[in-house]
Amino acid sequence: MDVNLKGRRALVTGSSSGLGEAIARLLAAEGADVVVHGRDEARTRKVAEEVGAAAVAIGDLTTDEGADAVAATAGETDILVNNAGAYDHIGWTDATADTWVRTYEVNVVSGVRMIQRMVPGMRGRGWGRVIQIGGGLASQPIAMQPHYNASLAARHNLAVSLARELKDTGVTSNVVAPGAILVDAVERLLTGIAPDHGWGESWEEIERNAARDFVPNDIGRFGRPEEIAGAVAYLASPYADYISGATIRVDGGTIRSVN
Repeated sequence: MDVNLKGRRALVTGSSSGLGEAIARLLAAEGADVVVHGRDEARTRKVAEEVGAAAVAIGDLTTDEGADAVAATAGETDILVNNAGAYDHIGWTDATADTWVRTYEVNVVSGVRMIQRMVPGMRGRGWGRVIQIGGGLASQPIAMQPHYNASLAARHNLAVSLARELKDTGVTSNVVAPGAILVDAVERLLTGIAPDHGWGESWEEIERNAARDFVPNDIGRFGRPEEIAGAVAYLASPYADYISGATIRVDGGTIRSVN
């Protein structure tokens, strides 16, 4: 596809692996000048070389100094994809107040830091895109990972607030909300626990049965990173000029809602 991204500069945070890497790869393939970001320099540079990135930004976004360094490397950016984040598999009993604070720092405040550094330039140039990578747990939380659920809800909320702030500027703010996505770590986990759940031996059986038990959806499988990247590329393009303050769910119908 050609979504008219040539000449646009895009910063994708947390793009040294997983969803961020897939997003960076597709934006670069669509002609954008992509800045690949990560904290591990060797891994980030390897991905940047593979995708043909315009620049490599190394920095910890949970600090002002790290955010400043990333913003300086990125320069004048037209598209900001706030993808960097983290989660763990703990529940209410084990998620201490410090865990909540750290999760918000990584998943919410880090994105705010980059918005505050990159959006003024977009506003001044009269065009820009801010895209948060959220998730279905923002609107349909589960008992586990309460701190992570809440941080996703904050990402969705701030994106809408930002859209209102950017009224009449030519800059839009939206959310892409993935469902359960099949990254390497997820595939290894599912394959490892398949015998205990009786999911079968072939990958096709394992994926179908794991999706049924863990993330029931209308497609009957886990999503692929490239499918999330496709939604980001669309929202980043001129074809999405009339979309702001929206959440695009890419979850196979996991979230059971008309809104």
